[in-house]
Amino acid sequence: MELLRQHRKEQDAERETAAQLWRDEGWVFASPTGEAIHQATDYDEWKRLLKLAGVRDGRLHDARHTAATVLLVLGVSGRAVMGIMGWSNSAMAVRYQHMTDQVRRDIAQQLGGLLWGDLPRRPGESGEGQPEGPEQGK
Repeated sequence: MELLRQHRKEQDAERETAAQLWRDEGWVFASPTGEAIHQATDYDEWKRLLKLAGVRDGRLHDARHTAATVLLVLGVSGRAVMGIMGWSNSAMAVRYQHMTDQVRRDIAQQLGGLLWGDLPRRPGESGEGQPEGPEQGK
């Protein structure tokens, strides 16, 4: 998050420098005049960043799969993932999101809790998983 905040400050400075030449098209990563970054520039910058970070070489497209899968691991709703990733239909989730062992374990734990009553307790719940207080009899 700190890197994104720093990037925003730098982009604000670019916006000020560009003055009337700035085109606010809503890009998080934009050219010095606010326009979409040309794909060749994007590719070269991606490769430079991978090398600088000491990360294995990979396609920029692979990062979309990683981002989509991270959103799945975080438990972000499908509708929100579609909005974040810019997808128009849920079929894209099948293509981009990859089921991880951790997600499988979390689902199994939740299912086990529903079937066998082992759900982790939430604040305000008694040992049997029933709400405490006046709502208990409802």
